[in-house]
Amino acid sequence: MWLAVSSVFAQQPEAGLNPTVKQIVDSISEDRIAATLKRLEAFGTRYILSSQDDPERGIGAAKRWIHDQIQNYSPRLEVTYQNFSIKKGGRQGQVIRDVDLSNIVAVLPGTTEKDHYVLVTGHYDSLNQVRKPYTGEEQTIAEAVRQGIDEAEARRYRKLLPLEREQGPLDFEATAADETAPGVTDDGSGTAAVMELARVMSAYQFDKTIVFVAFAAEEVGLSGSQVYAAQAKKDGMQIEAVLNNDIIGSDVSGNGRSITNVLRVFSSSPDDSTPRELARYTKLIAERYVPSMQVEMVFRGDRFMRGGDHRPFVEAGFPAVRLTSASENFDNQHTTTDTFANTSVPYATHVIRMNAAVLASLALAPAPPVLNWTWNSGPNKGGHVPLLTRGKSGYDAVLHWLPNTERDLAGYSVLVRSTTSPVWEREIWVGNVTGYTMPDLSIDDVVIGVKAVDKDGNQSIVSCYMEPVTPGTLTPAEKK
Repeated sequence: MWLAVSSVFAQQPEAGLNPTVKQIVDSISEDRIAATLKRLEAFGTRYILSSQDDPERGIGAAKRWIHDQIQNYSPRLEVTYQNFSIKKGGRQGQVIRDVDLSNIVAVLPGTTEKDHYVLVTGHYDSLNQVRKPYTGEEQTIAEAVRQGIDEAEARRYRKLLPLEREQGPLDFEATAADETAPGVTDDGSGTAAVMELARVMSAYQFDKTIVFVAFAAEEVGLSGSQVYAAQAKKDGMQIEAVLNNDIIGSDVSGNGRSITNVLRVFSSSPDDSTPRELARYTKLIAERYVPSMQVEMVFRGDRFMRGGDHRPFVEAGFPAVRLTSASENFDNQHTTTDTFANTSVPYATHVIRMNAAVLASLALAPAPPVLNWTWNSGPNKGGHVPLLTRGKSGYDAVLHWLPNTERDLAGYSVLVRSTTSPVWEREIWVGNVTGYTMPDLSIDDVVIGVKAVDKDGNQSIVSCYMEPVTPGTLTPAEKK
């Protein structure tokens, strides 16, 4: 069914607070989060090469405790280990021996759309980087050569960019032997988010399947998330969103700056990619349910020259973003001072409540509309073309999309913004139709999107008309 702009539409569902989502947000416990952070600190270290067998200390004890805690939350949670190995020599020699590790995966099956997945993630491994004593510039040149850099180039580079700190190279043996790597903010805070969300949300039912994941080996090349994302792509999982929480427990930076009401959300390009739309959705929903907090969208894949566990998902074509503090303390990260005493439990609690709002809303909402035609035959077989034209006049915006299949679907909204605006500027409720015309609107000058809304007012992530259609702009349904 196609309608023009002058048509009369069924009433739009009210976009207020969903009582179920609000109840979930309000159930997040600051006391439980504090207790989880203290327990994670008590393992001493969760470095990947720490003890696997000690019942009280090391990554093995932490792994088993996290698994058992989540398993005890609810019989509805399907809790498993995803095992993998890293060979000696990995991460430029940082991994000094072969090691077997595990991601902890808890699945809360959906009811009506159980093949659609939303994920919340963090990493439970920690790191205290131990360095060799600094002996001078020649030491840094020798370390560059060890890594495979030509000596002459290393010297040219160091002349252009002199050392700002007198630091020796990493001591991989000493790092592995060290027994103190508390990692409370990085990333005990993300692990606490995964656990608290699993505890609260497992008491509810959702249309889509929610997956709670605590990754291992983020600190050595994102190894755990790479394993999960690769397997998800191989299995054809329809992942609609990944909320990766890493460093959400700091509210005072190393220079003394304190921002207690802002959460940064990093998302990869292009501007209308699925990660960018997930970031916009996160801002909309999180600020609606936790009005004391603001989401600062950062249109960059991650912090400058840094990475996190959302990246393997983005590279595999899944919508994924990073949630992180606006006040990072670099002096505490990867050191013995990343402790409970240097972590803000109130700030982490606010962020986890924001996660709860977004995760629950996504799990209750319709799927993002499909705005592209996928060719199954002919010379462009497997290719995609956007269902957006200029109409007969050549000067209109004529939109088409494929119908959603949810039984409780109320209809769709069309959204418009300028190409330089970070947020949607205009929304038009068009009802339960599969086409819409906007007269005298140049499709060259604006971005146009469509979102689906159910009868309870739950709304999907916005799908954008894009050209060319790239893997990063496809909805999960189009990747099947």
